[in-house]
Amino acid sequence: MSTIATLGYQIKHQQVAVAGGLELNIRSLLDIQQYYDPLGEAEKAGISPACWPLFGQLWPSAQKLADLMQVYQLGERRVLEIGCGLALASMVVHRRNGDITASDCHPLTENFLNANLLLNALPALKYSTGNWDRANPELGKFDLIIGSDVLYERNQPAALATFIDLHAATDAEVLIIDPNRGNRTAFNRQMAEHGFNLTETLIKTPLHNGNAYKGRLLKYLREN
Repeated sequence: MSTIATLGYQIKHQQVAVAGGLELNIRSLLDIQQYYDPLGEAEKAGISPACWPLFGQLWPSAQKLADLMQVYQLGERRVLEIGCGLALASMVVHRRNGDITASDCHPLTENFLNANLLLNALPALKYSTGNWDRANPELGKFDLIIGSDVLYERNQPAALATFIDLHAATDAEVLIIDPNRGNRTAFNRQMAEHGFNLTETLIKTPLHNGNAYKGRLLKYLREN
């Protein structure tokens, strides 16, 4: 792991293990103390200073989603990662030649994504702004929507469920890795109101570094 000082914030580089023996080189923020919004772009997107560094951390649930995407059947489906942050799962799908679009509302997400694609000798990956509280007219609709640890604020269940409903195809599947956040029940209720049926699977397998992990795979299906 290396640490590098950059303009306004600090970053680090690390190798991240993924299922199947894959390792990815990832550029991330040094820690959750980083903050840099000189033009007020994050503030305009509704991102508070406390939440600003969250996009740039390598979260355990993101690693679990990346593992799942390494083996999940994709077919020809259009895939969207919501609240992608460092977009680890999107990069895994991209390596498998899946039709993936990464999305987030943080102004630096695309910058970090492009840097990580270069670090791993991967071609350009589709990226689009995805702000759950606002209209995203260029985003379109998707057959498979994926996300990890996206329910950490109380107002997110309603906003995210509405966002998913707007961008999910008629016969859509939604996969969320959730580390047992307290907002999960409210989100399940909101998704049911949009016609999605839920299947929950407990996840207890440790991370690749041996650290314990406890969470759930939330699988939602909406069928015509």
